[in-house]
Amino acid sequence: MRLLSNLLKRFIDKGRLVVLAADGTRHIYGSGTDGPAVTMRFHDQKLERELFFNPELVAAEAYMDGRLTFEDGSTVYDLLYLFSVNRKGLAAHPVQQALRRGWRALKRWHQSNPLGKAAKNAQSHYDHPPDFYALWLDPGMIYSCAYFPKPDASLEEAQLAKLRHIAAKLKLEPGMTVAEIGSGWGALAIHLAKECGVHVTAINVATEQLAESKKRAEAAGVMDRITFFERDYRELTGTFDRVVSVGMMEHVGVNHFDEYFGTVRRLLAPKGFAMIHAIGRMSPPGTTGPFIRKYIFPGGYVPAMSEVFASTERAGLWVADCEILRLHYYWTIRQWRLRFEATRDETVAMMGERFARMWEFYLAAVELGFLHGSNMVFQLLLANERDAVPVIRDYIVDEERAMAENPITTAGGADI
Repeated sequence: MRLLSNLLKRFIDKGRLVVLAADGTRHIYGSGTDGPAVTMRFHDQKLERELFFNPELVAAEAYMDGRLTFEDGSTVYDLLYLFSVNRKGLAAHPVQQALRRGWRALKRWHQSNPLGKAAKNAQSHYDHPPDFYALWLDPGMIYSCAYFPKPDASLEEAQLAKLRHIAAKLKLEPGMTVAEIGSGWGALAIHLAKECGVHVTAINVATEQLAESKKRAEAAGVMDRITFFERDYRELTGTFDRVVSVGMMEHVGVNHFDEYFGTVRRLLAPKGFAMIHAIGRMSPPGTTGPFIRKYIFPGGYVPAMSEVFASTERAGLWVADCEILRLHYYWTIRQWRLRFEATRDETVAMMGERFARMWEFYLAAVELGFLHGSNMVFQLLLANERDAVPVIRDYIVDEERAMAENPITTAGGADI
């Protein structure tokens, strides 16, 4: 425990961590205040050394494999909360600094998403059975940040509010054409087609998602207004009155930002504009953590706003509006995590215990990243011309209120 104790003593200040080592010894770290109390047990001695060199990845894998377990009522969420409130101390350790320098050196290789590989990376996450996602998402299967009119709104209310918020920003008129880059399970395309009377060309590289989207569009009665393609964003052709992309830019990779925004520019018809919704960071450019990179979003990266705006500048796009959603994704993921916990037995039956533990770790880690870390969500309005987007943003609130006062659909596309 000597190496690991050196690390834990240096960075755990808030809260308390009790480690029950494989040799039967007990080790205690932290002040016991301003954080959770966590008791974890190591089931083999090799784990101590492995955790010292790469704690973010090894802790996840050890939990997934049962080599690390929790006692005294503590959970993996408690452990991640403890690490979250002490994160600055961990990053300051010399070994961790060296590890992060290595990650930065490999950043562009980790995020390489050429044609073909980009699809495989996306499919590795999104092509799990739709029934699994249905256990803990809202009925519309919206797998992106909701928009909470109040913190205690239900997930269903907040996801519907998000769809209306996006539709209001797009200022749609019946008969317009919309390209959706990264269409998920189809909720936004269905909503725009049904409520706004537009025709949506929706692209996705995840085969299972696309098949489920078509079923949902048919059930909502709007299949004649939505064209689904299994296609990479770089392969989409034509011009559109509007382009919308929600939760897609995180999968592009820093190497390909210029291709992404160049595609947006190319797809826009004269006087058209785009709405981009993605996770960002308020801190300088960084890297993707090893657990997320290996198990959850291979090829993915949360950009700094400096990287985003540098790319829009190179693409020659006007950034007509930028909104930062700071706590909305924390509230969203918290509801996902609680719903997942309530249906965990079903997940184990469907996907296995190791997968369930992986998903527990993932949801807890990203939730806390939006609470204590630098993550947030941004929404941009982009155009080729300076006057394509209304110059006063009051229109967004006006459109949004009108939609709320005259509801047509739910987030899932069913009549209400």
